[in-house]
Amino acid sequence: MATASLLAGCSNIGRAASGTAGYAATSFTAMAAPTDAAAMATTTVGSVMNVHFSDDTVRRYKLAYQPFFLTGTEVPKQGGGIIVAGGYYDIHNKPIMDTSGATPRQYFSDSPDGTSLLALPNPTVPGIKGKAVFAVVQFEYTSSDAAGKDIYGQLPSPIAVLTLDQDQSTGKLTLVQYHNVDTSGVHGLWITCGASLSPWGTHLSSEEYEPNVPFLDAPAGNRNNTSPYFNSFSLHTFKAAYGTPGGANPYHYGHVPEVTVHPDGSGSIKKHYCLGRISHELIQVMPDERTVLMGDDYTNGGLFMFVADRKKDLSAGTLYVAKLTSSLTLDTASAGATLGWIKLGHATSDEIEALIDSGIRLDDFMHVTDTDMRADPGYTKIFADKNANWVKLVDPADARLVKAAAFLETHRYANLKGASMGFTKLEGTTVNIKDKIAYSALQNIQDSMIAGHAANRPETNIALPQALRSGGVFAHDLAGGQHDTDGAAIDSEWVPARTRALLLGEDIAADALGNKSNPDKIGNPDNLKFSEKMRTLFIGEDSSRHTNNFLWAYHVDTGKLSRLMSLPAGAESTGLHAVDEINGWTYIMSNFQHPGEGTAKAAIADKRLRADVVTAIDQNYGNKYQAAVGYLTADPLQPKLS
Repeated sequence: MATASLLAGCSNIGRAASGTAGYAATSFTAMAAPTDAAAMATTTVGSVMNVHFSDDTVRRYKLAYQPFFLTGTEVPKQGGGIIVAGGYYDIHNKPIMDTSGATPRQYFSDSPDGTSLLALPNPTVPGIKGKAVFAVVQFEYTSSDAAGKDIYGQLPSPIAVLTLDQDQSTGKLTLVQYHNVDTSGVHGLWITCGASLSPWGTHLSSEEYEPNVPFLDAPAGNRNNTSPYFNSFSLHTFKAAYGTPGGANPYHYGHVPEVTVHPDGSGSIKKHYCLGRISHELIQVMPDERTVLMGDDYTNGGLFMFVADRKKDLSAGTLYVAKLTSSLTLDTASAGATLGWIKLGHATSDEIEALIDSGIRLDDFMHVTDTDMRADPGYTKIFADKNANWVKLVDPADARLVKAAAFLETHRYANLKGASMGFTKLEGTTVNIKDKIAYSALQNIQDSMIAGHAANRPETNIALPQALRSGGVFAHDLAGGQHDTDGAAIDSEWVPARTRALLLGEDIAADALGNKSNPDKIGNPDNLKFSEKMRTLFIGEDSSRHTNNFLWAYHVDTGKLSRLMSLPAGAESTGLHAVDEINGWTYIMSNFQHPGEGTAKAAIADKRLRADVVTAIDQNYGNKYQAAVGYLTADPLQPKLS
């Protein structure tokens, strides 16, 4: 595939197939799930893209996967020299070294995630033979050190700008240089997960799991302490412990970073503190360039929305959270549940950052405990990430303290305001502009979504009769003329007014390959991206229920679901980005992370097959320490028509 063009068939969309016929549609011929060790231990693509024209002719293209690099390898550095792909740096931009093995080495990630592909009008990168294209790639975490010790969440997440040389005759992308973005000005990044490209061409990152401030100092094993690694993060990032001078402030994390790429292939970053401090997975800015729909990768999570004061500027606006006004169901034929919107507050990024920098503490504005406080009517019982908390505001009449609660303890404040905080792992978000429909992935439909579960609150109107651990995709109908629950108009034409089940997985008893979700349906969807031109919703999985995770294409008009790619066993499909056009070419970006995770314990019935899969993954990906950043390519299966 060295000369394969990326989705080359779409380079002539709109151009005549036989001199007169125009582009009509794109469909995909699905591949089967892999069953042998060699295919299960790598990226396997056996799918075909079909480009249909109005004269009923079809051009077919064989898809394949092309990585830019495996993490941990040396690649050309912007400005000269070499750099470790996915390498970690402290707040002084010094490499963080792993000394746990026989030979010290720089820590590098096995978990690349959110990716954006973009072009700039006047790039200045030397040595480009075609046209310069840029990709921003973030690295969520690394799984273990060289000695095999778990190090999840203990290192500051790197984020990089790749300069790519786009061949104008084939569309092929070749890595030219790699730039590690300096994140010191935003206090470093913690657990960056999904990402999206803004309508104005910037990379919108994420900090997935906000440190659980009320319980950071709880004893080991406390069920509420869901951030046990934060002190190690502070030591690696700042060389100072959390809670000491110079250490990390937990309120600086759980926000939305934005990366701007510069013509020379470098990048700069700012962090927006006014979109709520939640488990940001992936945000989607609507075509009005103001309305933002946000995923919340959390149990007892919510559907959040932000409406910016100005276009192309996320530094100030109003934060809302959804309140379901009718019951949610998993009936894909249902019209769905109606949505209301609770206003949580208006803020600027600068004022929330100033609150944090002032040294404000949780007890200044909110009391939180896991002790049963039902005897005190001032407290409200809520559930935070499945765990019971009792919460009250310090002074509901003090606007400054209420704003701190809304924007620094957003999950708990949204509960106090009566939001429908019952979703489980509401992850990737994307939008179908033509139909005014947004999509959200529910990786799991369990726990707080299920009637009778300890963390379920039926008053949220999320109380399903049984779990669907395979998860599903929900569609949100978007509309204008909406009002918040106080009766005030919401200044947007892109507000979710109704939500309904669109596409569901299926739980099964484990099959011979260890799948606990039907391998011919989605399982634990995570990344979502929509192509307007192809009318296709692309779906990447983060599943322990599929032995191999898959990348899918779902055509929203035909309802056809097609498997495009299989990832190495145990790996998560990440970095999904569907790009309809850059310099006449269409692209699907795709990464994977942590190959082989859990495969040694997977329920593959054939022990020899299981052992062969584990061995092959170790050989392919540096004993499971490496992962790939790349994209899908397409080679014609018949002569290209002029």
